[in-house]
Amino acid sequence: MPQNATFHDLKDASVFITGGGSGIGAALTEGFCEQGAKVAFVDLQESSAFAAEVGERTGVTPLFIKCDITDTTAMKDAMASAKAVHGPITTLVNNAANDKRHLTKDVTDEFYDWMMSINLKAYFFACQTVIPQMQEAGFGSIINFSSISYMMGHPDYPLYTAANSGINGMSRSLARSFGPDRIRVNAVMPGWVITPRQQELWVTEESLASHIERQCLKDKIVAEDMVGGVLFLASDASKMMTGQALVIDAGVVVTG
Repeated sequence: MPQNATFHDLKDASVFITGGGSGIGAALTEGFCEQGAKVAFVDLQESSAFAAEVGERTGVTPLFIKCDITDTTAMKDAMASAKAVHGPITTLVNNAANDKRHLTKDVTDEFYDWMMSINLKAYFFACQTVIPQMQEAGFGSIINFSSISYMMGHPDYPLYTAANSGINGMSRSLARSFGPDRIRVNAVMPGWVITPRQQELWVTEESLASHIERQCLKDKIVAEDMVGGVLFLASDASKMMTGQALVIDAGVVVTG
């Protein structure tokens, strides 16, 4: 996965990615390894083979830790393990999420708690856990994946859109709270990224064509299209950027 830009300050940086074994997360894991970063990632699915493949392709083998991010204790333990191997985490990418479709009338207490646990609670506790490590290092960049879905008022997953709106609000508050520690907190808001999971569950020829028609740029968005923006937010190239939301959606939502 060749990159057009090299961010020299990311070489040997300690990076932690949630959901880093598939989809967008896998592209991010490989992208940071290509920069020479020391990457640790968690995923619910067994991803040791993927980590080895990334090592073969990039020369840098990421540390894979199997973890359910809804288990806060397990996630904290994983972040402690990453620090023990790579030093204090200075880049956190909260990427793991679940966009399971649901109707308002069908939501139960249990489903509500499950959706929020994956899509918002885990983000908060990952931030809470990493901030002391970043304070120890003297700097840090937290990158929280949100989505343009809440800006569009997408009707098919109201809990997912609620969580993504919450991620933006949380990111702004944390940016204000921890800016004095030189910790930056930004959100990334993708459009419809056509990953294998999306392809399997939701994409039809008609739905994809209709969505691309709404884009200013008429190309399909793929996971690799998220990498450059995230590397930029992790790098000192964006050192005075915090509390912001970087939209990468090919121009579906045109803001300004």
